[in-house]
Amino acid sequence: MAATRTFSIIKPDATRRNLTGAVTKMLEDAGLRVVASKRIRMTEDQAKKFYEVHAERPFYGELVDFMTSGPVVVQVLEGEDAVKRNRDVMGATNPADAEEGTIRKAFAESIEANSVHGSDSDENAATEIAFFFSDDEIVG
Repeated sequence: MAATRTFSIIKPDATRRNLTGAVTKMLEDAGLRVVASKRIRMTEDQAKKFYEVHAERPFYGELVDFMTSGPVVVQVLEGEDAVKRNRDVMGATNPADAEEGTIRKAFAESIEANSVHGSDSDENAATEIAFFFSDDEIVG
């Protein structure tokens, strides 16, 4: 199988606790390669647009507030079946349900502050990557 790409965010709860390197190491140890990465402070407009799929859900406002509460690290990851591989290493959204050895089991503070975001499909990965990165910023 050919290498594919996915999108990842190391969320404010993890950057606040200086876990960027530890999270990235787990991603790399799972066979993913970081081909683009930048630390940003997501604006309210960016967060609203990025998470607009959740706009009608009751947690949307809290999600936007959380994602703008501190720096995040946005990354493009590359590897075989990158979306699935990333989702496997992230673990279940609810850290109480996450398996040992996953990022969320190791680092998440709660279901809301669960340390990482990852694309859920190849199509969404392409959209999410393009939201934060231009082609010339991705150097595989």
